[in-house]
Amino acid sequence: MSDDFRKRARNFLLLDIETVASHASYHDLPDRMQQLWDKKTNTLRKGDESIISSEYFYERGAIYSEFGKIVCIAFGAYYWNERDELAFKVRSISGDDEVTLLNEFKALIEKYPADQLVLCAHNGKEFDFPFLCRRMLIHGITIPKALQISGKKPWEVLHQDTMELWKFGDYKSYTSLDLLAAVFEIPGSKNEMSGDQVTKVYYQENDLEKICRYCREDVVVLAQIYLRLHCFQPVPPENIVRVA
Repeated sequence: MSDDFRKRARNFLLLDIETVASHASYHDLPDRMQQLWDKKTNTLRKGDESIISSEYFYERGAIYSEFGKIVCIAFGAYYWNERDELAFKVRSISGDDEVTLLNEFKALIEKYPADQLVLCAHNGKEFDFPFLCRRMLIHGITIPKALQISGKKPWEVLHQDTMELWKFGDYKSYTSLDLLAAVFEIPGSKNEMSGDQVTKVYYQENDLEKICRYCREDVVVLAQIYLRLHCFQPVPPENIVRVA
């Protein structure tokens, strides 16, 4: 493990968010938002009349920041234990009150130097980072400096994205975290549930802790993939600490 990586690890945070549809059903949306969702569905269905707007909201509302909300944020960091072995610690924050959740996350990342903090997520530049920022603005929360990237040149943005690292400039396709885990022979995170089940688990099963476990495991997988993308050995399983 290089000295440079040890130095960077001090201000390096890996994260994942879990989102759900903003309401338990399409019919709970305000009339104005229902009309706007109908318009979006018309655009997304691409002529497929079998797609019903009300049902599609429950299935896909979670991936759009205007129609979804964040219920869990998991984050982790590398460190070296008392035996000077690489270790990793992951924890999560969650709740039904998105404002409280976002403020807690904001307070966390503001403990780091804004000009040095590196956030890393899989597809983070396309999903996690903008989703966090948009939901903060919707709730009137000032975006922390570490996430304020508007107007910055690409090389001035410190945040990293494992999907982008894997693409090497190739923009043709999406590569899932689970596929990368399989390629690198890293244990996956889909044993208990998968991402497309989060809204159902939240509203029907009322099991936020199950979602949090899934989210934390995604961050563990992310951390191992990041190491492999830099030709480092993964963290030994016994050196991974999970905090509920």
